[in-house]
Amino acid sequence: MRTGTPARVGQYTALLAYLVFLAFPFLWLLSTAFKPPRELGSLHPTWIPENPTLANFRQAFDEQPLLHAALNSLLAALAAAVIAVLIATPMAYVVARRRTRLAKAVTGWVVVSQAFPFVLLIIPLFLVLKNLRMINSVPGLVLVYVVWALPFALWMLAGYVRAVPPELEEAAAVDGAGRVRTLVSVTAPLLAPGIVATALFAFITAWNEFFFALVLLKTPEKQTLPVVLTHFIGAEGVADLGPLAAAAFLATLPSLVVFAIIQRRITGGMLTGAVKS
Repeated sequence: MRTGTPARVGQYTALLAYLVFLAFPFLWLLSTAFKPPRELGSLHPTWIPENPTLANFRQAFDEQPLLHAALNSLLAALAAAVIAVLIATPMAYVVARRRTRLAKAVTGWVVVSQAFPFVLLIIPLFLVLKNLRMINSVPGLVLVYVVWALPFALWMLAGYVRAVPPELEEAAAVDGAGRVRTLVSVTAPLLAPGIVATALFAFITAWNEFFFALVLLKTPEKQTLPVVLTHFIGAEGVADLGPLAAAAFLATLPSLVVFAIIQRRITGGMLTGAVKS
């Protein structure tokens, strides 16, 4: 049944309002990043800067090692995303295809693990990493990110595996393909969009993470970008708003660029997999 015109207008209006709600913080951040100090202290702020300037960006780079911190964040996020996907993919296949008690236990572990707050986990994690001599190291932070992203990545990929009809694998087996050949040639291409989406989730989660990085990394040259952003706030809690907005704007760009590049490939991969099947 087709949706009537009033209902469709209501749907588009609600969608537009939702997009405005999501875009408002980013647009305000962008506007603040280009405002000079006089406009930042104005009692009547405007959306569009009257005298836009790049001074906030220059000051941000002069005051803090943003590029080095961004490199630390990039290395940690990429490593965590790749490792989490490599571990979660075979586990998700087994959980989705094998209806055993172990699979149910793993599913329960996924649900329970998401209920624990960061504060309850940080002391055990700190002690474990201390015994492994991985405190104040990027590899130690990567290990934490992998453990934190793995449950949701497993749950997410298991859903994609269940969406692949088992009949396709059975047909490949009838044609003489072995288990490995079936997984590589039939299942893996159909899982590609899910793998990409899961890797994107793990990357963005690690890129934006703050609490673990703050506690586990003490040396300034090893700190990630979210931690370095706090350095723009003084000891008395007064923020250097212009440089902070400029640095925060630059920190949000990688996530937006990665999503913009990958989202078309996710859709394209789904269509390609459907055609191949």
